[in-house]
Amino acid sequence: MKIKISFLLLFFISITSFGQSISGDQLEQIRSGFKKDAYTKAMQNALSSNNITDLAWNRENVDKTDHFFKYKVDVSGITNQEKSGRCWLFSSLNVFRPMAMKKFNLDKFEYSQNYLYFFDLFEKSNLFLENIIATADLPLDDQKVRWYFRSPVDDGGQWINFVNLATKYGMVPKEAMSETNSSDNTAWMVKLIKRKLREDGLKLRELVNAKTSKKDIEQQKTDMLGEVYRMLALNLGEPPTEFTWRYEDKEKNISEPKTYTPMTFMNEVLGDLKLTDFVMLMNDPSRPYWKHYEIENYRNTEEGENWHYVNLPSDVIKKFCIESIKNNEALYTSCDVGKQLRRDVGILDVGNFDFESVYGVSFGMNKAQRIESGDSGSSHAIALVAVDVDENEKPLKWEFENSWGTKSGDDGYFTFTDAWFNEYMFRIVVNKKYVSDKVLEIYKQKPIMLPPWDPMF
Repeated sequence: MKIKISFLLLFFISITSFGQSISGDQLEQIRSGFKKDAYTKAMQNALSSNNITDLAWNRENVDKTDHFFKYKVDVSGITNQEKSGRCWLFSSLNVFRPMAMKKFNLDKFEYSQNYLYFFDLFEKSNLFLENIIATADLPLDDQKVRWYFRSPVDDGGQWINFVNLATKYGMVPKEAMSETNSSDNTAWMVKLIKRKLREDGLKLRELVNAKTSKKDIEQQKTDMLGEVYRMLALNLGEPPTEFTWRYEDKEKNISEPKTYTPMTFMNEVLGDLKLTDFVMLMNDPSRPYWKHYEIENYRNTEEGENWHYVNLPSDVIKKFCIESIKNNEALYTSCDVGKQLRRDVGILDVGNFDFESVYGVSFGMNKAQRIESGDSGSSHAIALVAVDVDENEKPLKWEFENSWGTKSGDDGYFTFTDAWFNEYMFRIVVNKKYVSDKVLEIYKQKPIMLPPWDPMF
């Protein structure tokens, strides 16, 4: 027993010895190492009075990148998600805008993001309540339970969420359910729905642990969803089950009015194309390539698919992207858009900002290390619409169609270099017909399950 106690005491001492505070000697050593030479004084004055990015902007990069592309999808018009986190929904719908413009011979067209956004929050509310019922026997401080309560619903999502929604509810033109102030400015509405759902979640846990009948619990959940539906309808309007639509084409011909359901409209635009014809690919060097991964419970409908993808090297993904763009098909993508972004001119390049020269310190993490440490990850979904290549068809730069309006970037479009693609692009969704058999075979395999709180997600 004495040996065990001595061992534990030594173990405790060895651990606590690493918990040292900053001593006076250490502070003096650090202070003396901060040399206030002329450059340091000038930079201190500059940084304390200016934006860091203005000082770090690399003048050598000015005018090095233009906005011309050899291959570009026939796109027209820029959407605007305003003050909302619905980029994934805008990007997904924007992939199919060229198809609608071609189908109806239009100069411009936009789907209703508000329509699917309504059902996204409604379905997420149901999924949250179902998850709470399923975990009612776990303590409130269980990691999974805390994860659910942390954010019952939110604006975020990705391609699979869109597929789950459109497969169930179809798509409609913007005129059938236009934007509202609450869809453009979602913060307060989402905050209050979260509050209501958390309250409902606690009630459901009590009912389950009180051995309330399954039928009564289901009725309670239906009543709770009724209140969520009311909140959504008051903020966003009620989604149409049927609508009449007409349009003016490129030749100024006005069509005859036609009545659609959301599903018949989507099917008319897509024709033989199926949403299941697309696969998601990821470039995440922190994990092994050529593997199929799935994120546990990362979906928005109870019966829908979880987020899943095949992890591949960037060079492999680029080949599929080029083929899609050559065939006039835009791609859903997501990236770390805030890194090395010159928003005013719409240029993303790894050499845009030289923070090392400003501070006199090095930033040396690679892509995998940035992911693992939480420094980088996908922050924005955006449509990929163009690529410029050299004489050997090697990509030089690419173009995004963004959803931040026309005042951002180059009239709403962002150009990014191939080097930036390697470092900050993460997810691509591409039609299966452009993907190799090897990748499709992996996509069919049982995926490796990852937790939703993984740093990448």
